[in-house]
Amino acid sequence: MAATGNEEQTLLPDIEEEAEGMEREMDSEEEEEEGMGVEHSEEEDEEDTSEDERENEAEIQRLEEQLSINVFDYNCHVDLIKLLRQEGKLHRLRKARQKMSELFPLTEEIWLDWLKDEIRVTEDESDREKVYELFERAVKDYVCPEIWLEYVQYSIGGMGAQGGIERVRSIFERALTAVGLHMTKGATIWEAYREFEIVILSTVQPPSGSVPSQEQQELLNAQLERIHTLFRRQLAVPLMDMEGTYAEYSDWADDGVPEMVTRQYRRALQQLEKCKPFEEALLVSETPKLAEYQAYIDFEMKEGDPARVQIIFERALAENCLVPDLWIKYTTYLDRQLKIKDLVLSAYERAVRNCPWTMGLWKSYLLALERHEADHQTMTDVFEKALNAGFIQATDYVEIWQSYLDYLRRRVDFSKEWSRELDELRAAFARSLDYLKQDVEERFSESGDLSCTIMQIWARIEALHCKNMQKARELWDSIMTKGNAKHANMWLEYYNLERSYGDASHCRKALHRAVQCTSDYPEHVCDVLLNFERVEGSLEDWDAAVQKTETKINRVNEQRARVAEKEALQARQEEEKAEHRRKAKADKKGQKKSQKANRTGDKRKAEDEYEEEWGEDAELPSKRLRGEEDFGSTATEELMETESGLFGRRAPPRKTEPPGFRKNQQRSSEALRQLQDASKEPRKDENSVFVSNLAFNLDDPDGKLRTLFQGCGTVQQVRPVFSMKGVFRGYCYVQFEDRLAVPEALKLDRQEVDGRPMYVSPCVDKNKNPDFKVFKYKTAMEKHKIFISGLPYTCTKETLEDLCKQHGTVKAIRLVTNRSGKPKGLAYVEYENEAQASQAVVKLDGTMLENFTLSVAISNPPGRKMEDKGAPSRLLGAAMPRQPQGARGKGRTQISLLPRSLYRQSTPDAKAENGTVSAPHTTVTDGVHGGPGSASLDTQSKSLSNEDFARMLLKK
Repeated sequence: MAATGNEEQTLLPDIEEEAEGMEREMDSEEEEEEGMGVEHSEEEDEEDTSEDERENEAEIQRLEEQLSINVFDYNCHVDLIKLLRQEGKLHRLRKARQKMSELFPLTEEIWLDWLKDEIRVTEDESDREKVYELFERAVKDYVCPEIWLEYVQYSIGGMGAQGGIERVRSIFERALTAVGLHMTKGATIWEAYREFEIVILSTVQPPSGSVPSQEQQELLNAQLERIHTLFRRQLAVPLMDMEGTYAEYSDWADDGVPEMVTRQYRRALQQLEKCKPFEEALLVSETPKLAEYQAYIDFEMKEGDPARVQIIFERALAENCLVPDLWIKYTTYLDRQLKIKDLVLSAYERAVRNCPWTMGLWKSYLLALERHEADHQTMTDVFEKALNAGFIQATDYVEIWQSYLDYLRRRVDFSKEWSRELDELRAAFARSLDYLKQDVEERFSESGDLSCTIMQIWARIEALHCKNMQKARELWDSIMTKGNAKHANMWLEYYNLERSYGDASHCRKALHRAVQCTSDYPEHVCDVLLNFERVEGSLEDWDAAVQKTETKINRVNEQRARVAEKEALQARQEEEKAEHRRKAKADKKGQKKSQKANRTGDKRKAEDEYEEEWGEDAELPSKRLRGEEDFGSTATEELMETESGLFGRRAPPRKTEPPGFRKNQQRSSEALRQLQDASKEPRKDENSVFVSNLAFNLDDPDGKLRTLFQGCGTVQQVRPVFSMKGVFRGYCYVQFEDRLAVPEALKLDRQEVDGRPMYVSPCVDKNKNPDFKVFKYKTAMEKHKIFISGLPYTCTKETLEDLCKQHGTVKAIRLVTNRSGKPKGLAYVEYENEAQASQAVVKLDGTMLENFTLSVAISNPPGRKMEDKGAPSRLLGAAMPRQPQGARGKGRTQISLLPRSLYRQSTPDAKAENGTVSAPHTTVTDGVHGGPGSASLDTQSKSLSNEDFARMLLKK
């Protein structure tokens, strides 16, 4: 609860002498320690101390300067308070704590440190009163048994003053009301209260052997009754270790425990047994224990005890103070069930201090203030605070303005022709429109009120209550100029307003304008106009309406016909393109078969010539024969088609052996044998995963991947894919004996292997499922996840987690890398809920990390672009298809007369998807030679003449 100006003067007195005296005491203690024999010399100690002081003072100044720039930096406040307390600068420490308490609710630890520091320097009674005021502020932030226990213990120290005992008892009673039902910590307050009363009893007992007077006996009996009452009250409350309390009461009571107390004790024990499972769940779970608290709250709400419901809500909020849903649930319960003014308004005030970005809390707060008849100034102050709270959506500002305008409207007495409240309402409407247009639109690039709801409400109020149709029409004219004139529902709303509070002439004008401007439902608007003229209009009006509606309908039908014709044309063009692709594919396949047959004939001819030259029995060279190469290539291509549904094409045979040719030849033979062996085993895609983005130079991919995936299940086989030269292509298939191992294997996605992220995805045959796509992450907005850009490339997950966990529970962190594993400076951080993510955005956006400015926003990645399904594909890492022509469309030994400007490539490579990429479709505008990768003469729309070539050359 923010302190008022008087509280600031009271709680921040000028006690410079106390602070200086305390610092002098600390200095004297340090001097005494220095006087004792230690290892270092006095000069070295003084130098170290002065060096530490200079560093701390520099850090304090830096933190104060940072707070002057951003006063809402929570962590900066905490660091400054810790450093000032460490240095013993009491006066500056007071100011720092006071400033933070005005902005944020303080945690239990910060309050206890503050209270203990103030208690330590308290000397006279006036100082004690200031500490009492500080305690009153502390117990309002959160319900903490430790703070209440410290409060009552401190009040016991002042029991010697006039009325001190009654004051202590009053504080104890308030503490029992606040935390006496706390099942695990409430017993400490009860026991402290009993111990206090027992001490008081010892002071009123007469000396042994003396006869007490009547007055002494009455005091004694009254004190004994207080203790009996405390025992009975405590035994009626379910608390941990209440069996010990019952045994203690049995020993203390001379006449034994009354039967009624025993019955209450047993009922409390039964209630304790019901609650024990929830308490045990809280005991073993980790902070913040939100799910466990939710279950506990639901149980207590079913039980129906308001006091117990309140205490469990308070316990949950102490550990989950930044969860808006929990505050909303608590305040709604108080507002609808208990309806106690102080309790309800206090809860709302604490809620909006903890979660100021939640518009729903501010809206309910305004309603609660109005419901409990708060004064107008208080309502206005709360509304102004809401406007400065920093909502995360433009529509939130529209809703909070609507709530405030509703309140102002309810204040106006419309029976009077003029009133100050009416002027204030109109001024607020005008201010709301300016605020949405300037402040909100500048921040969010939109006003949040696309349908002009606030202006519609204002127009209806002017028409209904103020009988000012002229103002209402002006407002509707403004609404229509903001892009709403094309919507039929907006015109019909305006027509209904005129129909209810205007006249027939303006109704007719509105409908005629609607027929002219509407583009979404023109038939409906035309029907409304015709029906209106049937009831209200003359024959001339009817004829004009029919003519106008027929013209509109004819124009709309023409537009729709043009659109339909255009869509049909596009559909035909798509069909023609698809047919053209199918025909080109069939032609290409036929050419491929003819070329393969020609190559087989050439091989046989070459073998015959070779035998004639060397003789049948001559020793053949060690060089691999072309026939063997063709067999290996064909077999490998067939196996590759089995593995992925696609296959590459061989590079043209070389005349000479390059360096390392024999080694590659052996690896190719080995790869061929492996693929042939693998082909003998049955393929099970449902038991397999596809692994890609591996390094091409990965040694022993079979062994490495078996070791990597053996923890997921029994690996039946690993099928690495090699090129024709025996080079590993960077991807493979891992097949398990059991399909249950596949989900475990998919969890290894993005794990680093030799410095690169390994991609693991389901094994799907693209021929059977051409539209199958695998993308691990969502592309829609995730409000519980934040996106961070501008990170240093050296940032690690641990560094980012340390930075982000200060604002909530971090569930997952993903550093975005490229395919080689190098970071991009981007990251996604997932929080437990939307509130924590919103808090992180507010706190982290614009902060510095290693001299890099971070940009933080709610995760809303752009949609992924779909690939062109008609584009051909090839294997990742495979060579480009061999072209019979050179780079300019002719044979390698021929001279091409085709200008370079006429040679082009139509599309670049498509993106890789699950180990495949789209091959480029090369188009050569030459009508002489056709072949794979080129457009034949038949597929060209028109052959180019010599004049066409001349014009192209002149343009160059």
